Amino acid sequence: MKVIVIAALLAGFGDEVKTENLDRLKSVIKPRAEETKWEEIPWQVDLWQARRKAAEAGKPIVLWEMDGNPMGCG
Repeated sequence: MKVIVIAALLAGFGDEVKTENLDRLKSVIKPRAEETKWEEIPWQVDLWQARRKAAEAGKPIVLWEMDGNPMGCG
């Protein structure tokens, strides 16, 4: 998957990545600030502790859960 994404990104840069294109390439690959807001959330890894903490604060829980192979759900 990563190879396909990288190949697609590089497709717009011609046959090779030249030094003068590196800044443009970085801007395409690097996430923008608004795309990394989820990293500021104090995620909990223990569901029971998260439930207890949410109940004390009177707040809901957002459960981000995935099944399958940890190297790629599918």
